[in-house]
Amino acid sequence: MTARPGTGLDAMIRTWRDRLPPSAAGLPAAPGRRTAGLRREELADLAGVSVDYIVRLEQGRATTPSASVVASLARALHLTTAERDHLYRLAHLVPPAHGAVSDHLPPGVQRVLARLGDVAVAVFAADWQLIRWNQGWAALLGDPSASPPRLRNFARDRFPVDESPARLALWPVTEADRDATDAAVVSDLRRATGRFPEDRRLAALIRELKAGNTRFAGLWATGVVAAHREDHKTIDHPSVGPVTVDCDTLTDGDGELKIVIMTAAPGSEDETKLRLTAIAGPSVTTHN
Repeated sequence: MTARPGTGLDAMIRTWRDRLPPSAAGLPAAPGRRTAGLRREELADLAGVSVDYIVRLEQGRATTPSASVVASLARALHLTTAERDHLYRLAHLVPPAHGAVSDHLPPGVQRVLARLGDVAVAVFAADWQLIRWNQGWAALLGDPSASPPRLRNFARDRFPVDESPARLALWPVTEADRDATDAAVVSDLRRATGRFPEDRRLAALIRELKAGNTRFAGLWATGVVAAHREDHKTIDHPSVGPVTVDCDTLTDGDGELKIVIMTAAPGSEDETKLRLTAIAGPSVTTHN
């Protein structure tokens, strides 16, 4: 049975692309622009897929995108949860279960990210999986895009297994109280298990860290439950030297998304250095 004209995967991607103005996606409005919505090239860049693949999707020549591609398209198109679930079904996939850790960014969160400008900001899922970061974040800490998406997890970086390299910060980072930060991350993960008790990815992460990192296992055994809210960090940046920042974590809604924002004290030397990192731009290191 074929879908009605205008209701299939191809038509819906075109419809959602046409309705999203570039400004909502954090893109500059170019003079003389003829397209009100996103161009195919812009959607491809935001979703991390090729332009050719977007063309094939919109022409109906590609009809079974993977779950990871569908998730990326949903974020890039600023879909609501209901629209995201509809996209999964059109791709013949089961939508993410309610009560599972979500990597979906609601439109409101995406608007906040776009309006924060050069402020260093990233969004993590409830299990500290990195979902989105901006240019300011990449300029301050290094661009994590060279790392496989599965390994972009702050808890995994914090409590490495088998001498695995850091994936999210390419430069040395120190905290005012490392022990307190370690304990806060572990207790926040325990809190997530209460919110998402059936989530397989979260459970697998905790099993891996308990078995492979004695520091994590010891902190987990304390049974403390809390949320990680704030920290003070110093990043040894290769271009501008040490930069001390305030690191604040905001939580968004039932999905428990963590919006992590790094700022420096107004008028300080660190604020000047933070601005200079944005001028220097992101750096990428390839991990083996």
